[in-house]
Formats: sequence, C-alpha cells, structure tokens
Amino acid sequence: MKKETLKTIIRDFHVSPLPTLKRRSQQIPVDTSKIITLVGVRRSGKTSLLFNIISDLLQKGIPITTVLYINFEDERLDLKTEELDLLLQAWQELYPEMRIEECSFFFDEIQNIAGWDKFVRRIYDRGTRNIFITGSNARFLSSDIATTLRGRTISFEVFPLSFSEYLAFREVTPDLNSSHSVALINHHLQHYLDRGGFPEVIGYDDALRNRVLQEYFNVMIYRDLVERYEIKNLPALKFFLKRIVSSATKQFSVNKIYNELKSSGFRIGKNQLYDFLEGAVNIYLAQTLRKHSDSLVDRELGEKKVYVIDTGLLNALDFRFSDDTGKALEQAVFLELRRREKEIYFFREKAECDFIVKQGTVITEAIQVSTTITDTQTRSRELRGLTECCTRFGLQHGVIITLDASEKFEYNGIAVTVTPLYRWLLMP
Repeated sequence: MKKETLKTIIRDFHVSPLPTLKRRSQQIPVDTSKIITLVGVRRSGKTSLLFNIISDLLQKGIPITTVLYINFEDERLDLKTEELDLLLQAWQELYPEMRIEECSFFFDEIQNIAGWDKFVRRIYDRGTRNIFITGSNARFLSSDIATTLRGRTISFEVFPLSFSEYLAFREVTPDLNSSHSVALINHHLQHYLDRGGFPEVIGYDDALRNRVLQEYFNVMIYRDLVERYEIKNLPALKFFLKRIVSSATKQFSVNKIYNELKSSGFRIGKNQLYDFLEGAVNIYLAQTLRKHSDSLVDRELGEKKVYVIDTGLLNALDFRFSDDTGKALEQAVFLELRRREKEIYFFREKAECDFIVKQGTVITEAIQVSTTITDTQTRSRELRGLTECCTRFGLQHGVIITLDASEKFEYNGIAVTVTPLYRWLLMP
C-alpha cells in the first residue's frame, strides 16, 4: 500500500505543471557532483529554489520522468527508515527503462525521516550525482552531514528575501541616481522593515500577514521544537521564546531568564534553557552574535546578542518592536551580513561597535548602526564606539548605517562613511 501511495505521489508530480515562481538572487550550482543541501527557516523559499532548479533542468531537455521530487511533509507519507527504499522501487516500477544514474533526486524537508543520510549516501554511491535536499533544522542536517555525508555535500543557507529580492518581487527596479526612484525605494524599505521578507506574505494586508506569520511561529514551536526535541515543559518553552523575541538586538542572558522563571514558580533546569536556545538557533528562529575576543573560550562562552530571523515575524509577535526603528535597522543589517556569509561579531571594550567583519584572522570592517546621528549625544556615542573599534584593529575606515543620512568625514584619524540603509542593502 505504501509503495502504491508513493507511485501516486510521483505520478502526480510528473503530470502536474510546475508552479510559476519568481527567481531568487541566490545561485545554487547544479553541476558540482556533490549533494546540494539547502537549509533555513521554514517558508524562507527552499522549495521554490528546488522548483527553479527542476525548471532549469527541464528547459535543458531532461525528461520529467527522470526527476524524483518528494516532500517529506506530505501527509500521505508515513515512511520508516527501513522503508525509504520503497521510493526507488516505486519510481523504477513506474519507469523500468530508466537507470538510477540518470535520475535527479529532490528531497524536501528530509530531516523528518530518521536515517535519511544513509539512504541519500546509498543513492549517491550508486552513481547518482544530482541530489538536492532541504531541511529546516540545522542541527540534524549538520550532524548527519558531518558523519555519513562528510565530503559529499555542499550546504547553502536560505534566508527570507533580501531587500533587493523584495523589490524584485514588488516589480521595482531601483535606480540610485534618480531622486524619484530613491523616494520609491525608501517607501518600500519602510514596508520591508515592518513586514519582513517571507515570500508568501508579500502583498498580504496587515491582518492576514500577521496571522500567517504567527502561524509560522506556532509550527516552529510545536513541530520543530516540541515534537522534534520531545519537550515536555511547554509553558517554560513559550516563555523562553517570547523573551528571545523581546530581546532582539540586545544582549541575551539565559541565567537572567532562569531566575525569572524560577521566581514565577516554573521548575526547570538551567541546562534545559540552554537546550531551548540551541533549538531556537537550529530551527533558525533565532540567531546569536558573539562578542569578539582573542580567546576562543571567551568567544564561545562569553556575552551574546540575539536576533530573530525576520523583522516581519518580530512585528507579528512583539508589537512594541515596530515602534523602534533603530532595532529594525540593526536587525536588517545583521540579517544581510548573514546572507552575505560574513563572519561577524560585536565589539565591546570601553565603547561598543555593532558589527565587525572577520576574514580569516583579520578584522576587515567595522559597522555601526543608528537611525540618525543628528543628535549630538548620539553622534558622539556612535563615533566613539566606531573609532575605538577601528583603532583597536588597525582599520583606517569605518561605516555608520543610518535611515537616510549620507556624509563622509574624518574623526580621530579614522575616515567615516555615513550611508543610508537602502544604499548599503543594495550594494552589489
């Protein structure tokens, strides 16, 4: 019966037209002879990237029957580890003339099946080189890749839309030399900071968008954390996640939350809260930023800031966040740096700098984020943190990203560029 169900799923995919989808700017290679892994938060667009790859293969003349696409969250599937081979049996019984080496495999949300990595390796070792997998949990994918699939895969992180992608989805072509275009860009930037970049909700009205984003959050809680990690203390988990959301862009203390829970009558160990944080990071709900230190121990165990994966999700969960433009800017800059695959930290000694970028062993960039620096006290604080950081790492230049200001000057021997957020986000 399971094999017949699989045949139905495979046939349904082959006879149904592919959805028409907008293209992302992220380029996924298709000819590396490696297993391609796409990992990221739910609803960030991983499946759409798979469909775009499939569409490209079909345009090259590859028969649709050589494409095996399976979404492991399909409610019709109820496969155990030892039953994964039924996929191959079903496909080969449908198309007995096909050879497995000619097939391209697309496995969506495959981390839902225990032992998936051994199955994928078995296909790979039989000569198939077109294997693409996605997952919404970095922990399970990375642990399996580090063992069974070591050396056989290349991983790519998929985030919600960047601002340039958001503009493309809104069919806006930016022209940074046109004042009219810049005004339109800034109009959309405000919407982007408020609504975020989850592709599905682009164009939704406020009420529907917030409801959908809140549902994303609920799925993350119940399916990705409670079920996957077998968490029993649901009230403590919800409290902890709400504190993550309310702490976005701030230093985050598990010990402080532990004391809050304890004083409220919750019975929970501190180690379990660290597990909650690790789980939230693994499912991409939250991301942490470490304080820079020359000591590896201090970097790993020292101060951390926390960020949430999308500003729209933040606004849907914490209505106070929408009133703080500075936090929204800092969130946007953090997420863009992560999209650009930068190794980033924050700097704090006598003063603080929001982001430093490291390449190898060298600090290459210092970035400060502030809504405006027209206020004398704010300007002094931001410049003090930026120039102290630049001096500490031997940088001659620093950047301050603001909402709309643009200027260049020298301060304490450091060349400072003040740039508006829209321009920095649209930099190539």
